[in-house]
Order: sequence, then structure tokens, then C-alpha cells
Amino acid sequence: MRETTSAPVLEVTGARKNFGTFTAVDGVSFSVARGECFGLLGPNGAGKTTTIRMIYGFSPLSGGNIRVFGLDVATAFRRIRARLGVCQQANTLDPDLSVLENLLVFAAYFRIPKREALSRAESLLSFFALEGKKRLSYEELSGGMARRLMLARAIINKPDLLILDEPTTGLDPQSRNTLWDRLLDLKRQGLTILLTTHAMEEAERFCDRLCIVDHGRVTTEGDPRGLIARHAGRHVLEVESPGEDFVETVAREAWRFDRSGRRLLVYGDDRAALLALRERFCPELGMFRPATLEDVFLRLTGRELRE
Repeated sequence: MRETTSAPVLEVTGARKNFGTFTAVDGVSFSVARGECFGLLGPNGAGKTTTIRMIYGFSPLSGGNIRVFGLDVATAFRRIRARLGVCQQANTLDPDLSVLENLLVFAAYFRIPKREALSRAESLLSFFALEGKKRLSYEELSGGMARRLMLARAIINKPDLLILDEPTTGLDPQSRNTLWDRLLDLKRQGLTILLTTHAMEEAERFCDRLCIVDHGRVTTEGDPRGLIARHAGRHVLEVESPGEDFVETVAREAWRFDRSGRRLLVYGDDRAALLALRERFCPELGMFRPATLEDVFLRLTGRELRE
């Protein structure tokens, strides 16, 4: 387990990023404590990946400040980069190298001695269940195996902060769960993780805290259970094609609710009151379920499709 300290590993303060007249990130602020997994959530175009790129130095800030390990990214990027691990959303493995060589070449960027690099690479291939694939080209790997290899490469320098940009996007359920198991192992070892994801189940499972970003701004921040309680309550009554009398009653009695196409979603903490509402108006049509982080996400960012 890594040593704990009160100083945050990452501090983002009023970060801004402009592309001409367009503002992609508009004053984002959050911090990540040592040993925690912090989630950065938001719809497409919300500014998540742009923020991530500013943190690991790929894109300079237009305003604000980012400090990693107490160091300013604008002036100490090389020192910061040596202690970072980054697993990008896009596949950046080298098709001309074998699985093992992808790790060894990357280790050389951090000036890890060859013998140590080989030892780390062999250990990581075993950890990610890739030891039987080390002589193959990455193009011979499945999508799940390639993602595990990218994650192995991201931690070969034994980083103090691991940045994961949508690590399980496009994976089948088996591959996703295998990768989740490895991420849980890394989290238990005390690795600090910054995670962006569109999978709300993934965010609930891994994140100690998270913030939701929309239109380049933070809309809310907290732990998953606290955010669910604050924005949705404990329970949801979901009704397909509700009658007007039901809709009028929900509005008159000041229930929290959303419309989504033909569905009406009513939120609340009082289980008995919600069940009574269902029995009164829609005993056959109403679905009663626990509130989730996805409910929070959709309540704050809207339900319309975005390009």
C-alpha cells in the first residue's frame, strides 16, 4: 500500500481551454486525493478528454492552473510525466512490435534498465493474463486483450497516478469484467486513478468520488451514493405512456420527475409513498426500481441525443 498524505495528487483549478472562439473547458475545478479513484463523467463533447489531455501535458491550458504531485504542469511537465501512467481511449500500440516488445520499448522511454524492464514486463503480462501472447503482434489480439496490453504498458513505469480515458469502451461483457478485475486489484494496491467513462455501472463500481461535466463546466461533485441521494433519491417509479391524471398528480404533489419520450420517471426516498402512487394509477404499467447514477447523469445532462 502506498504511503498516504493529505496533499492531493492532482489539483485542477479553474482550467480553461479555448479553440478559437469555442470554449471546450470553462473553469473546471476538482482535486484527487492519494489512493482514491476519481471519475470524470459527461456526455460527448462535455470537455472530459480535453481536460485529461491538459492534465498529462498533451494540450496547454488557455487559463487556470493544474498541479500534479504539487508541480505545475506548465513548468514541470517532464518531472510529472515520469510519474504518470496514461491509458488513452484510442489504441496507440505499435503494430510492428510484438506484445512483449510494446512493453519493453515503452519502458525504455522512462530509462528503465533492460533487465528491470523485462522483469516488469513479464510480471505485467502474467497479471493481465497475456503471458501466452507475448510473441504475437498486437493485431493478433482480441479487443479485450489489446486493452489489457495498453493498461499494462501504462503502468510499466509504476506510476503514482494512472489516467484512464474510457478504458472499456467497445469491449464485450467478458473482456470488460476481466479488465474490471484487474483495475480493482490496482485500486486495492493503493494506486491513484483518474477515470473517464460513459459506463455508469463502471463509475459506481470504481469511483470513490466523481464529478459530472457538461458544456465544459462541473455540474456536480461527490461520492456516487451521495449524488444519487441528492439528485434522485433512493427509488424510481418508471411508467410507460402514463395517463394525464397521473402526470397532473405527480406535478401537483411536487414529486421530482422527468419525461423521457413516452416514459415518466418519478423519484423519491419514500418507498411506501411511491408504491402507493403506482397502485393508485399504474399497477400494471409502473416499474419500481432503485435509483442509479445513470438517473443522476441523465437528470443533470439531459436525455436528448448529442453529436
